[in-house]
Parts: sequence; C-alpha cells; structure tokens
Amino acid sequence: MERVAFKMKLKPDCQAEYRRRHAQVWPEIVQLLEDSGISDYSIFLDEETDVLFAVQKVSGNSNSQELGHLDIQQKWWDYMADIMEVNPDNSPVSIPLSEVFHID
Repeated sequence: MERVAFKMKLKPDCQAEYRRRHAQVWPEIVQLLEDSGISDYSIFLDEETDVLFAVQKVSGNSNSQELGHLDIQQKWWDYMADIMEVNPDNSPVSIPLSEVFHID
C-alpha cells in the first residue's frame, strides 16, 4: 500500500464552507474512494495560509486526484470549485509532495 500526499489551496474566507461541505461529504464520493482502493484519507488545513494538506493510502491504481474521468468525481469537483483554486476542468490544483520521513 502506498501513501500519497499532496497540497491544495482554498480561496480566501472559505475555511468554514470547506469544513461544512466535508462534514456532509456525499456518500457516493466515499464509496468511490473505497471502491478505488483509497483509505485512511485525511485533509489538514493550515488556517494561516489556507493551504490544505492531504494524505491517503492507495492500494489501487489511482489516487483521489486521478478519478476525474468519473461523473460523480467531476460533480464533486464542480461543487467545490467556487471555494478552491482549481484547474480549467474544476479539479483542485493539487501539488504532489515527496515523502522524506515516515515512522510507523
């Protein structure tokens, strides 16, 4: 199982809305992640910079940022586009991070 980490960025003054939407994450998105082999998925927020840090375990062929070809993922991205920095297809601007240290 591989651990994947990346960062994303919120638009200014969108922290509360981001938290609200993720507190009510769509069951279809959770199921998609599980079906794709994504588990132990956490997103952390640096409240001073609006930077989001995400980490997930991946046992399948794709991490969550590579599922945009699926309708439900595209709908979620469209739903989140007004509060995050996004690409032209509304996928979050996602910058992969390299692991430099890990301890179990």
